[in-house]
Amino acid sequence: MAQDTQNMNDDGGNEQWYFNTVTGKPELGKLSPVNQRSGPYKSRKDAENAWKIAKKRNEVWDEQNRKWNAWDRAGEDDGSGEGSDSE
Repeated sequence: MAQDTQNMNDDGGNEQWYFNTVTGKPELGKLSPVNQRSGPYKSRKDAENAWKIAKKRNEVWDEQNRKWNAWDRAGEDDGSGEGSDSE
């Protein structure tokens, strides 16, 4: 019988890892209420590094927002009518 590896994590199990934001500990499976956990993560190590992963993602998103906002300001209508489709 072939082993189903589609949902297997790095530790060889079929469960996924989560990070409990209240206790600060990784958990195998959905043990805590949804408002107290983040994830899923591929491995226990990833779950242990949940705060670092979230911080890196936030930094990327902040930079993307900064670039988006700079582009938006550069494209604002200055009232001159140039670059506008209106007559």
